[in-house]
Amino acid sequence: MTGSEVPPSFRLAYVPGVTPAKWVRIWHERLPDIPLTLLPVAAAEAPDLLRAGGADAGFVRLPIDRTDLSAIPLYTETTVVVVPKDHVVAAVEEVSPEDLADEVVFHPLDETLEWETRPGLPAYERPATTSDAVDLVAAGVGLLVVPQSLARLHHRKDLTYRTVTGAPESRVALSWPEAETTPDLVEDFIGIVRGRTVNSSRGRTQAPEQPKAKAKPRTPAKPSAKKAAQAKRGGAARPKPAKRGKPRRRS
Repeated sequence: MTGSEVPPSFRLAYVPGVTPAKWVRIWHERLPDIPLTLLPVAAAEAPDLLRAGGADAGFVRLPIDRTDLSAIPLYTETTVVVVPKDHVVAAVEEVSPEDLADEVVFHPLDETLEWETRPGLPAYERPATTSDAVDLVAAGVGLLVVPQSLARLHHRKDLTYRTVTGAPESRVALSWPEAETTPDLVEDFIGIVRGRTVNSSRGRTQAPEQPKAKAKPRTPAKPSAKKAAQAKRGGAARPKPAKRGKPRRRS
């Protein structure tokens, strides 16, 4: 390797709530010689980071502006409401947005859900982050509706969450720049995320096919000594005469 060559590496961005650990583990198993660097990034900043070449690929929350970006939707998250454990909502399994009409519901500036009509009563001021909104819920001054993974990320012992039916859902996707300079590595990671095996026909790092062993030619059986002698004389073995039975006496 010359001094101007840069060894290959892979930079993976991910937004809050996404846990890439299992995919990273598989990457290290399949491509141990190619380092993978994790880059946490705010959901709103992830698309610009990818466009600027700050990461080779990233887990983002849809919708995003797909200008110069490719994306594969992976899964959709359940939407939940975060409440104090002693709140009336904690006594039920699920609620609708209409059930929250009389509650103060925080909408932080980094909110990832797309609402046509936001539920609940607006707070006097929007929290800057989801983490700040969780602290306000713990203080008992309002509720928070978020994707379930964010409720788990900001878990507190004095809080719980319940499913919100009929609410927008957050979709997580794998995205990368269309002008990606390491398309083979991106293809490798797509294969890992989609569950392709190492021998998949679409995977770049599939194990080389082993050549089939050639069948050994069969060695003809050696003729017996008797047949060899007959072949030498140029004649075939004469058939043995059939045994003749004794004539029957007439009575």
